[in-house]
Amino acid sequence: MDTPLAEAETTTLIRVDETCERVMRFTREDIATFASLTGDSNPLHHDMQAAQRARHGEIIASGQQTTAQMIGLAASFFSRSDDGQARELLCLNFNFAFKAPVFAEQELLLRWRVSSVEWNEKLGGWLAHVDGRATVRHSHPCVVGRGTLLVKSSEA
Repeated sequence: MDTPLAEAETTTLIRVDETCERVMRFTREDIATFASLTGDSNPLHHDMQAAQRARHGEIIASGQQTTAQMIGLAASFFSRSDDGQARELLCLNFNFAFKAPVFAEQELLLRWRVSSVEWNEKLGGWLAHVDGRATVRHSHPCVVGRGTLLVKSSEA
C-alpha cells in the first residue's frame, strides 16, 4: 500500500510551478460598493473630488478588495474538481504587500504560482506555498502576496 510520503513526488492534487490566472477590473461603482460593505469609509474609494485632491488623483480600490479577489482565485482554482481530482482546500495563511494603487477601470492580471509542495502528516494533506501578484496588464505589480494552502483529496 502506498504511503502519503511515497506519493510526495507524484501527487496530482497540486504541483510545483502550477499556476492560475484571472484578468479583471473594478468599476468605480464596484470600488464604492465594496468599501461600503466592508466598513471602509476612506473617501479615496468613493469621492472623486477627494481622490483628485489626494496623491493619486483618482478613485482607488481598497487593498482588501484586491486581496479578496486574489484569495478567491487561489481558493477556487486549488479546490477545483474539473480535472477528475476531488480536492478539499484550506487557506492557512496569506501575506500581502501593496506596491501601487489599483485604479477604477484598470485591467489587472491576478496570478498565483506554486513554489513548493510538501506532505504534512499531522494535517493529513499537502502544504503548498504559493506566490501571487496583481499586475496592471503589461506593467507593474500593484499587490504581491505569499500564501500557504492545505490541499487534501476528498475521496474516501
